[in-house]
Amino acid sequence: MLTVAPPDTIELRANATFEALMWALSRPGDSRDMPEAGLAAIIETLVDLECTVFADDPALLARIAATGALLTDDISQADHVFLTSLDGAEARVAGLRCGSALYPDDGATLIAECRHGAGQRVRLSGPGIDGASEMSLGVSPGFWAMRAALCAYPEGFDMFLVDGTSVIGIPRSTTVEVL
Repeated sequence: MLTVAPPDTIELRANATFEALMWALSRPGDSRDMPEAGLAAIIETLVDLECTVFADDPALLARIAATGALLTDDISQADHVFLTSLDGAEARVAGLRCGSALYPDDGATLIAECRHGAGQRVRLSGPGIDGASEMSLGVSPGFWAMRAALCAYPEGFDMFLVDGTSVIGIPRSTTVEVL
């Protein structure tokens, strides 16, 4: 007889966070609720010993170091990039890994805090979206222009925009039009 221990609180939170992130990427523009606010639960869920990670916040760096992941100061080497804000981040984010036509999965994942429902109005279209989806996100038009230049599908980077417990996913296959 096989006995399996029931999941503990940490495992339940990580599973719920992972589910929210995957649904957010599969339905771009739809907001999903995570069990915990902020970026820490995402670090706990996505980052492991095989990851190279960049973060702009010392508290996040400590959380990432606890996972055993390799920390880097070079954003172009990171698998995951955690930013507490996208304000003025265009130049820094322009160095994100975008994979290649043969290996698009080598593109980085950008996870950033961003206000939902405020700021620049955008229209999302592409796989996972029925027609188009419009929303306001606290991201500058310059960021979206930089992203468009870098994301020539299948190359590009995936994004998670976090506002408290809410997360919106924007995969590299999604077209973002500034309105």
